[in-house]
Amino acid sequence: MIHTVIFDMDGVIVDTEPVHHYAYHQHFELLNIDVNAELYASFTGNSTKNVYQKLKELFKLEAEIEELIKVKRNLFNAAFDTKEDLFLIDGVEELIHQFHHQGKQMILASSASKVTIERVFNRFNLKSYFTHIVSGEDFPQSKPNPAIFIEAVRLSGVKKEQCVVIEDSTNGIQAAKSAGIYCIGYKSRNSKNQEYLLADQIIEHFSEIRI
Repeated sequence: MIHTVIFDMDGVIVDTEPVHHYAYHQHFELLNIDVNAELYASFTGNSTKNVYQKLKELFKLEAEIEELIKVKRNLFNAAFDTKEDLFLIDGVEELIHQFHHQGKQMILASSASKVTIERVFNRFNLKSYFTHIVSGEDFPQSKPNPAIFIEAVRLSGVKKEQCVVIEDSTNGIQAAKSAGIYCIGYKSRNSKNQEYLLADQIIEHFSEIRI
């Protein structure tokens, strides 16, 4: 019996990707680096720290990682606060209410920073539904490394066989499966260049989920 549902955030609960895309590409211009679409797509599911570690290595950037993160975060926050057309993913609010009504435990395991998670959860009043929030910034490696999901299972207090992950990215699905957890791959209209073959179940709308 499934006891705990572990959610990714970006692309599953809310689509902040357009805001991230805007902030990252503003920063790329400031850094005078050319990040093509293929390279940018490979960052999906990675923490901001890991993205800049890769960029620093690829483009021989002189600035420290923390400095790069700070600039990008400021650009993101400014865009986030002024963007009015930021909504929860279609159907996810009903799904969260359904799980809450059924007594399912819900945990967030997102590569996003704690600051970004806090902003999203405050904006959409989600805190009361989730028992734990796990941020990718607490781990040295991002998804597809399974560490974030292993920690989510530990916090759940139940066996991994009683947990299910909802993910929308190649890296996230790989991380869930590496952790040995049943994974639902959410293939939304926002998903681009992502691979779902490893997912145990593939859906295109949350109404398709049956637990």
